[in-house]
Amino acid sequence: MLEQLMDLVREHAQGAVVNNPAVPNEQNEAVIGAATESIASGLQQELANGNTEGVLSLLSGNGGETASNPVVSNISNNLVGTLLEKFNLDKGAATQLAASLIPAVLGSLVHKTNDPSNSSFSLDGILNSLTGGSAQGINLQGILGKLSGGLDTNGDGQVNLEDLKGLLSNGAQQQQANAGGGFGGLLKNLLG
Repeated sequence: MLEQLMDLVREHAQGAVVNNPAVPNEQNEAVIGAATESIASGLQQELANGNTEGVLSLLSGNGGETASNPVVSNISNNLVGTLLEKFNLDKGAATQLAASLIPAVLGSLVHKTNDPSNSSFSLDGILNSLTGGSAQGINLQGILGKLSGGLDTNGDGQVNLEDLKGLLSNGAQQQQANAGGGFGGLLKNLLG
C-alpha cells in the first residue's frame, strides 16, 4: 500500500512541493516521502489510539468534507512538525504545504478506495496494511453497514463497533511496535 500511497502523493505534489520555492529541489523527494509517511503513520496512530470510527468514517467517505475531518487535521499537523524539524521550513510555508497536500491526497485516497472500478486501493487492503494483517479475512465493507458474525473480540456477548475498534487498534499497535519492518523500514527501502 505504501508504494501506491507514495504515487498518490506524487500526483498531488506538483504545486505543493515541486513548484514551491520554499522547498529546495533537492529535497522534493524527501518531502514527498515525509508526506507519505505522515499519512500512513497518522492513520496507523489513529487506529492504535482507538479512533477506528474516525478512520473508517474518513476512508468510507462518510466523514464529511476531507479538509475538515479531525483525522486529516492531525495528519496535517504531524507533517507540519516534520517539515519544521527535518526540512527547516518556516511555519507559514510548512502549514501551507500540509494544508494543500494532505487533504488533496486523502480526498483522492477516499475517492479511489470507494470507486468499485479502481482496484489500486481498498478499505480491506489499507486496514490490513496499517494493522499488520489484523483485518485479514474480514468483510470490512459489510461491517460498515452492519456488524455481524463471530467478531465478539471483547467477550461482552455483543458484536459492535467496539469489537472492530479493539481488533484494529491492537493490530495497529503491534504494527507500530514492529516499526523496523513497518512503514519506516518500507519507506527507507522505497527512497533508497
